[in-house]
This record gives sequence, C-alpha cells and structure tokens, in this order.
Amino acid sequence: MDLTTIIGSILGWILILVAIILGGAGLAYYVNAPSMMIVLGGCACAIMIAFPLSALKVLPKVLMKTVFAKPQSAQDLIDKLVSYAEVARRDGILSLEGKTGEMDNEFIVRGIRMAVDGTDPELIQEIMESELENQVIRHQQGKSLLDSMGRYAPAYGMIGTLVGLVAMLSNMEDPSSIGAGMAAALLTTLYGALMANLLFLPMADKLALRASEEVLIKTIIIQGVMSIQSGDNPRIVAQKLEIFIPPAQRVPADDEAHGRAA
Repeated sequence: MDLTTIIGSILGWILILVAIILGGAGLAYYVNAPSMMIVLGGCACAIMIAFPLSALKVLPKVLMKTVFAKPQSAQDLIDKLVSYAEVARRDGILSLEGKTGEMDNEFIVRGIRMAVDGTDPELIQEIMESELENQVIRHQQGKSLLDSMGRYAPAYGMIGTLVGLVAMLSNMEDPSSIGAGMAAALLTTLYGALMANLLFLPMADKLALRASEEVLIKTIIIQGVMSIQSGDNPRIVAQKLEIFIPPAQRVPADDEAHGRAA
C-alpha cells in the first residue's frame, strides 16, 4: 500500500476543511447539490464521450494502482538475477527450469523458460520488449484517463459557475440575494478545482511514477535474462544490471560477495 497517496489525500482535505472553518462561513455554505451534479455528472459524461467502454472498465483498477501498488526493489531484483546467473554458470542453463517455481515474477519466468527452451536470443528479446511496449501503452491510457478528468473537472466547474451567474442575473429584483447567488455559482468552480488538483492530477502523476518504476524493473529483467542466456559471468551480469540504478543505491562488490557467501 502506498501510504503517501493516502496521507497526502487525507491531509489535503483536512487543510481545506480547516481553512473553511477558520474562515467562519460554516461548512453548510460549501455544500451545493446542483453544483456537485454539474461537476461530477459533466466530468463523467465527458469521459464517456472521450474514451471507449473498454477503457472505462479499467478505471477502478487504475485508481487502485495509485494506492495499492507495491514497487519492487531494483537492487533485490538484480540480486535474484545474479543468483540465477550463478546457477546457470555452475550447473548449466537447463538447471534454471527447476527454479521457475521459486520465481515470484512471471515476466522473469517467461524469459527464463524461453532461454531454457533454446529460443533464439533475438526472438527472446523481441518478445519481451514487445510485452514491455504494450505495458507502456496500457499505462499511458490509464494516465490519460486521469489527466482528462483533471482537465474536465475545472471546465465543468466554470460551466456551472456561468449557469449560476446567468440564473442570478436574470433575477435582480432582490439585491439581497445577489451575494448568496454569487457564492453558490462560485462553488462549482471550487468543486472542479479541488477534484482536479487534489485527486485526479496527483493520481495521474503517481500512476506515471509507478509506470516508470515498472518499466525499469522489466528493462532490468530483459537485460538480465539476455545476459544469463548468453552465459555471462555473474559478476558481469551484476555490472550490466547495476547501471540501471543510481550509484548511491548500489551494493558494494565486497558486501555483495559477502552476502552471497553468507
């Protein structure tokens, strides 16, 4: 579970509520059903127009990914791939077939099985890179959903404000009602801005971060599988893979050797 997403969302709404309370107007003045209907309903309708049903079906899964996705440690992954390289180097690559049941990453399993089956290295790389490219496309589609919601919500907030202003200006007989009418009209803009900047756009950015992390993980796996398939020395495998992580996060060679010996 990604606690930063949950904590950030909760703290954001708390700050808004505290500001409202300190402003002295009272929470009741910030609740307006027609304004909510325009923003939420309008945003939902715009998304239905912009995206096919197949894309909308995955929206709940996309939203959950921003909260419940658990990123994998790149260094832990490299350590596992190096250990597989040691087994392949010592006992032959066919020995890895018995290790696939211990592997917790299906992408690694598919790559190792293709290598064990003697699949052409270029074909292995092509298949795995194609899967990675398709994953990137799926993530881009999920992010575009949230980005679009972040654009449409403020737009419908402005539409609701204009609707409220037209209704207010069409009835100017009672000057005392102008202030309340203006406040109600502005609430739709507030709702749209809050939903865009406290929900949809931050979630889109978090989804983009998760997507980049998964791309990195799968890129490391592809390079690791190809290196294992070519019979590289485990130390060379580690050096090839560690270029994908910042130097500060790399395990020193002495510590790595000591850890494997232990």
